[in-house]
Amino acid sequence: MDARGVQPSPRLRLTGRAPRPQIIHLATGNAHKVAEFQRLADESGLPLRILPAARMPEVVEDTGTFAGNAGKKARALRALLPADAWVLADDSGVCVDALDGAPGVESAYFAGPQHDGAANLRKLAEVMRDVPVGRRGAHFLCLLVLLGPEGAEHRFEGRCEGVLRFEPAGGNGFGYDPLFEPAGFSQTYAELDEAAKNKISHRGRAWLKLADWLGSLPPAV
Repeated sequence: MDARGVQPSPRLRLTGRAPRPQIIHLATGNAHKVAEFQRLADESGLPLRILPAARMPEVVEDTGTFAGNAGKKARALRALLPADAWVLADDSGVCVDALDGAPGVESAYFAGPQHDGAANLRKLAEVMRDVPVGRRGAHFLCLLVLLGPEGAEHRFEGRCEGVLRFEPAGGNGFGYDPLFEPAGFSQTYAELDEAAKNKISHRGRAWLKLADWLGSLPPAV
């Protein structure tokens, strides 16, 4: 990882400097994620369009790591796009100290493969019901994998420390947001407005590293 927090793949390297992309294809059909990444791009001042996958291939997230899962999703979409396309994938989750880091990479399936975000949230709240205040530490982690032209791969990591509430609160965000209170705040992710959340969230912090790296690339002609 260099000073900007970029982790270039040891296997995939560009021989030159690719121009800065104007479009990035996001390896998801999740409308919430697409909207969040577009807001992050807009707030970073980059003239960048974030496009959802028109047809996202089914990907089995079985690598056991955030980086591995994100890489699989990025490469699956990349195979369907032109060689000069840029693809971004993320894998993220909440890691709870009292659960030895769970749900972690299994955050999307914590309540089972057929369940949704609401069911996952309910299960985590229930599992943590009897855990006392002092032992409710947790962090959100986001790993972004960006594939550039010819498959050049770069990774960007963001992390946000906090604690879990006893009951969900707030109507913004999605997933585990209503249960997670970031350090230094008295509100959950779901109680913060988007601008405030994007400044301190795991995904926002990973994006800042990515945006800094993109800004170092020469502009497209």
